[in-house]
Amino acid sequence: QVRLVESGGGLVQAGGSLRLSCAATGRTFSKYAMGWFRQAPGKEREFVATINWIGDNTFYSDFVKGRFTISRNNVKNTVYLQMNSLKPEDTAVYYCAADGLWYNPGSTQSKEYEYWGQGTQVTVSS
Repeated sequence: QVRLVESGGGLVQAGGSLRLSCAATGRTFSKYAMGWFRQAPGKEREFVATINWIGDNTFYSDFVKGRFTISRNNVKNTVYLQMNSLKPEDTAVYYCAADGLWYNPGSTQSKEYEYWGQGTQVTVSS
């Protein structure tokens, strides 16, 4: 069982940066691929980034590639999302998620993730 708690959201001006953190409980965190998703008002939840269980392989959606960086620290049981050059269209609730199986490479599909955090609001003003 894995419990996830996101933090680090807030209000930032366009062009600014935020770093989201997702702290996990449970001894098996290091065995799960992790992902970040987001959901804007009135829109479907969408994939943002994923990282494999060991942290040496990442994948990003096209709309954040080059601006966002996902990373993890398996000693601290935490996954991060560094967000730079933020745009108003990045405004959303951001969720971290843990894959349902051990040692998976990560996925862009929300259905592959079994554990979800409660989300953290990111608001980017123009």
